[in-house]
Amino acid sequence: MTDLIAAPALWLCVSIAAYALGQWLQRKSGSALLNPLLFASVLVGALLIAAGVSLEQYQNAGALISFCLTPATVALALPIYRKLEVLKKNLAPILAGALVGSIVSIGSVLGFCRLFGLSDVTTRSLVPKSVTTPIGVALSEMLGGLAPITAVCIVFTGIVGAILLPPFLKLLRVRNPVQMGLSIGTAAHSVGTARAIELGETEGAMSGLAIGVAGLITSLLVSIGSLFLG
Repeated sequence: MTDLIAAPALWLCVSIAAYALGQWLQRKSGSALLNPLLFASVLVGALLIAAGVSLEQYQNAGALISFCLTPATVALALPIYRKLEVLKKNLAPILAGALVGSIVSIGSVLGFCRLFGLSDVTTRSLVPKSVTTPIGVALSEMLGGLAPITAVCIVFTGIVGAILLPPFLKLLRVRNPVQMGLSIGTAAHSVGTARAIELGETEGAMSGLAIGVAGLITSLLVSIGSLFLG
C-alpha cells in the first residue's frame, strides 16, 4: 500500500487532474485570482503532506512535467508566427521594452536583497526570477545560486504576475494589445503568457515573444555581471 501511495504514476495523474480542476474552477468563477497553477500547487502539496510522501518521491513524478517545460515554451512560436506582421511593425519597441524590463527586474532584485540584508547565495538565486524556468535555473546555477529557490521564485513571480498584471495595466489605461502582451511576458514569463493568451491572440503572441527576448537579454546581462562577481 505504501508503494502504491508513493508511486510516481499516481502523483503524475494527481498533478494533471489538480491543474485541470483548477482550470475548470477558474472558467466557472471567471476570477483571475483562482489561478490553476496556484490551485494545483496548494492542493497537491496538501495531499502530499496528508499522504506522507516526501518531496524527493514526488519529484520522480514531476520529472515528466519538468521535461515538458521546454517544448511547451517552444510551442509559443506558433502564435508569434501568426502575428509576424505585428512583430515586424513593432520590433524596436518590443526590443526596448524587453531590455528595460529585464534591467528593472535584475536591478530591483539586487536593490531589495541589499535592503533586507539577504545572503549572497540567496541574491544570486533570485536574480533570474522573471525568466522562464529552464533559463532561470541554468542562470542560477551559473551564478552559484540554489536552483530550488530559483524555481520556486520563478513560479511565484509568474502566478502573481498572471493575477495582478492584467488589472494593473488596465488601471494604468494600457489598452494596446502589443504593450499588454510585452509587459506580461517580460515580467511573468510562461505563466503570465497563459493568462495573456486568454486576453487575446495578439497579447499571447507578444507575451510569448517577450519570454524569449527577455530570457536572451537577461542571460547576456547575467553573464556579463558574473564576470565582475567572479
